[in-house]
Amino acid sequence: MSIERILSISGKPGLYDLKLQTRTGFVAESLIDGKKITVGMRSNVSLLSEISIYTYNEEVRLSEVFRRIAEKEDNGPAMSHKEDNAKLADYFREILPEYDEERVYASDIKKVMNWYNMLQAKGMISKEVPAPVEAAKTEE
Repeated sequence: MSIERILSISGKPGLYDLKLQTRTGFVAESLIDGKKITVGMRSNVSLLSEISIYTYNEEVRLSEVFRRIAEKEDNGPAMSHKEDNAKLADYFREILPEYDEERVYASDIKKVMNWYNMLQAKGMISKEVPAPVEAAKTEE
């Protein structure tokens, strides 16, 4: 699963793939319709790879939450983000039983479900555990 270059841009619907950086910001391509947009440095942008979900013990990376959903759904689509809040909370509790219910709001769960379904439709989600990156070996 590679969400390292996937962005959420405040005020813009959907997710975006980071294409290139410019002097004044960057160029991103919409995962919904493929249109490219330029985004200035003042925009509120979040990299999905940097987002975590609060639990009672620690924070769990969004990529791990996506992997757990993919595992539950056998790489298929998840429950719609348009379901009612109680159903979404029950579903999310199955995925991440230790999530902090006081700090993770219904709107957060809806975003996670919506993002998962967008990325799953593009084939960017997998239930496979990513292989650890090995440090480069130096010759003696």
